[in-house]
Amino acid sequence: MDQFDHDSLGRAMAQFARTLDAQGADLDSTLRHITTAAVGLIPGAECADILTVTGRNKFESHAATSHTPSRIDSLQARLGEGPCIDAAEDVIVTRSNDLSTESRWPKFSPLAVEAGVLSVLSFQLYTGDDQVGALNLFAGQPHVFDAESLHLGEVLAAHAAIALVAARRQLQLQSAVASRDLIGQAKGMIMERYSVDAERAFEMMVALSQESNTPVARIAGRIVELGPEGR
Repeated sequence: MDQFDHDSLGRAMAQFARTLDAQGADLDSTLRHITTAAVGLIPGAECADILTVTGRNKFESHAATSHTPSRIDSLQARLGEGPCIDAAEDVIVTRSNDLSTESRWPKFSPLAVEAGVLSVLSFQLYTGDDQVGALNLFAGQPHVFDAESLHLGEVLAAHAAIALVAARRQLQLQSAVASRDLIGQAKGMIMERYSVDAERAFEMMVALSQESNTPVARIAGRIVELGPEGR
């Protein structure tokens, strides 16, 4: 998008939102579409990825559009500093116009420059539970991200955050339904094998769970794997 155009932006974002909706609960496809759209829509962006940080030690690069984002995120994870970490954990937007003169991340910046990155723009996507995330844009030239890039990035990040939260919730719902069905199947097998009612069958699984410090769903899965005869 060479020139800022509200009508073009509106059409592009509407198409982006429709495509995300069509992705359903396929989180990998959703992330890939977000990063591809970021490079296509945001002026100056040469490559992009989504960084997630779980706890304080697990850093993961998702849907990178080239090898560069994963390399840059690995540097930040190893050094414990950088613009993408700041955006994911602390601030809504982080921008560096020229990493060769950047003082905020003294260990990270020179290594990023060696890796061919001079401009970075990162947007916080979500914070919650034990995980945070950021949409990250990179370029090999300085001063490529202007006010238009910032504006478009904020709009895109807002759409992306909504899509990500929806996808994560859908996956959690599917997992919960699957666990419920598995528990129901195991409960039926216990009822038949030991001639007990549904309440007693569930109590037996709970007791096994507590004794072995194993989630009930995993106990149920093991019972189903063993089959009706428990072998």
